[in-house]
Amino acid sequence: MFDRLKGVEERFSELESLLSNPEIVKDREAYQKYTREHSELSKIVSVFREYKQAGSDFDDSAELLKDDDPEIKELAREEMNRLSLQRDELEDDLKKLLMPRDPNDGKNVIVEIRAGTGGEEAALFANDLFRMYSKYAENKGWKVEIMNHHPTGVGGMKEVIAMIHGKGAYSRFKYESGTHRVQRVPTTEAQGRIHTSAVTVAVLPEAEDVEIHIDPNEIKVDVYRSTGPGGQSVNTTDSAVRLTYLPTGMVVTCQDEKSQLKNKNKAMKVLRARLFDQMVREQQAQRSEARKTQVGTGDRSGRIRTYNFPQGRVTDHRVGLTLYRLEGILQGDIEEVIDELTTFYQAQALQNAEKDRGRTAMDNS
Repeated sequence: MFDRLKGVEERFSELESLLSNPEIVKDREAYQKYTREHSELSKIVSVFREYKQAGSDFDDSAELLKDDDPEIKELAREEMNRLSLQRDELEDDLKKLLMPRDPNDGKNVIVEIRAGTGGEEAALFANDLFRMYSKYAENKGWKVEIMNHHPTGVGGMKEVIAMIHGKGAYSRFKYESGTHRVQRVPTTEAQGRIHTSAVTVAVLPEAEDVEIHIDPNEIKVDVYRSTGPGGQSVNTTDSAVRLTYLPTGMVVTCQDEKSQLKNKNKAMKVLRARLFDQMVREQQAQRSEARKTQVGTGDRSGRIRTYNFPQGRVTDHRVGLTLYRLEGILQGDIEEVIDELTTFYQAQALQNAEKDRGRTAMDNS
């Protein structure tokens, strides 16, 4: 690991020289490329240099143990204990920083929310989840763009698809995929019985054109009149678009815009993201179980979280986290939940990486 860190530090110094080169500064594409790489390596180099400094300070304190003064010796021992703990913590940080990064982490994200079992109550909770994610995104300074939605008559959502534009959006949303269960008394329940409903969430990284090539001849495009609760364009123009990807039969619809072209462009973004996600999941399926765990994308068919209104409780079943502040979470205060999930999956990835290194060492011995 330390040989690799030395190589990273050398590359970082090389990048600093490149970025101060007037010829590189003039080349906008090269300058942006090197700036991004410099930014990505800066955190690792900063922690590595802190680790080396702690090691140097430890050695200096060890020298003081040769002093004849008992008080100086005691101070040296205390300093060595502190620095030893600091080095252990920094080493753990370095292991995490050197873990393979998910190449999609920096991308925009498409979030698809659909009402599952529970009828109108599930549709109402789908709208609650959409509002929760929207408020969280807005608090991060990210833009929320609705790609398509199907509202119900009483304020619910049968389905809503939205793109969240923001650096690192996918890294914060990627563990939300799965079944979200809600337990509460519906407004239509006369006897006050608690009902259980479910909503499914799918999280897809935005796919670039270079990542997914779609042959236009393999797409069937249908246009039709929008349907919905109302609006000037509803049932008056053929602005709604349905795309069918013929090789798989995958269908994407979009009717939120008055412009047929805008609806088609939005539908293409969703189609491209779904195909990219399908490609990634097929690649994961070909890997070992340990590798799939390392990626940690979550099982969409499994129940991942329960929102219990009578108790004001939210429980994430993957990490065993329970919080008694449901209202705040539904208002977008989900940073703690996301941090817990990120830490959990990073720890799994680190554990699997160490197992892989152990197996490689045994094979080479």
